[in-house]
Amino acid sequence: MAEPRVPGGRESELELACGEVIDTHDDLHMGIRALDCACGETHAVVLGAHPLSRFVPEFLVEILTETVEPADDHDEFTTAHLMGVVMEEFPEEVAVADAADDGAVGFSMAWVTDFDSRRLHEIVVELIVELMEHAVSHSEDDDVMSEFEAQMLEFDVEAFVDQYRAERNFDDRHDSAV
Repeated sequence: MAEPRVPGGRESELELACGEVIDTHDDLHMGIRALDCACGETHAVVLGAHPLSRFVPEFLVEILTETVEPADDHDEFTTAHLMGVVMEEFPEEVAVADAADDGAVGFSMAWVTDFDSRRLHEIVVELIVELMEHAVSHSEDDDVMSEFEAQMLEFDVEAFVDQYRAERNFDDRHDSAV
């Protein structure tokens, strides 16, 4: 006979990069974007249900989902893929909870980073730019590559993140435009 799940039990614990342990049932929920931790820091939280548009405009989300072919069973590039890229770059600074089989939490995946939401946003934009640069480098058109490189020299990640965050409503669980 299967053993019933008990909220707050061992399987709901997640050890963060800072060493603190949280309870995925009590500390994480569908509307969370940041976690005020007992360590004194605020950690970014990303759930699998969060849209890619949390980080970049919808037109870029469309480009990413149409052009990036995931190496897994998913049909398109998702937040899970994006957070996988973040984890590749910062493996010791991201804690992951796979709650796909836990019907008590309302989300399937959760990532809690050692850095705050703003820093995570900058990292994500930098990684997307690198992904785009890699894709453009495969172009056989030198003019396209040169134009992309020129545009990236003018692109200010911090300014983009400031502007994007100012235009978005991050208090709304749907991350809609203000």
